[in-house]
Amino acid sequence: MQQNDTLELDQMQSAYKSAVEEWIAAIKQEEALASVNHSVAEVDEWEGAHFAEDKIRDKVKAAKKKYEDALREKFFGF
Repeated sequence: MQQNDTLELDQMQSAYKSAVEEWIAAIKQEEALASVNHSVAEVDEWEGAHFAEDKIRDKVKAAKKKYEDALREKFFGF
C-alpha cells in the first residue's frame, strides 16, 4: 500500500467522521426544539431543524459510501 493511498483513506475517514459529528449536532438541535412547548413560530423552527438534519444525514451517507467504496477497492479490488 502506498502512502498516498493511506493519506487519501485518512482524509475520507476524517470527512466521514466530521459529517457524523455535524449530524449528531443537528439531531440534538432537533431534539431540543421537540422538547419544549411550542408556539407556531417554534413549530416552524422545529420543522426547519428536521429538514437540516435530513440534509446533513444525506451528506453523512455520501461520505460513508465514498469511504466504503475506497476500502472495498483497497481490500477487494472492486
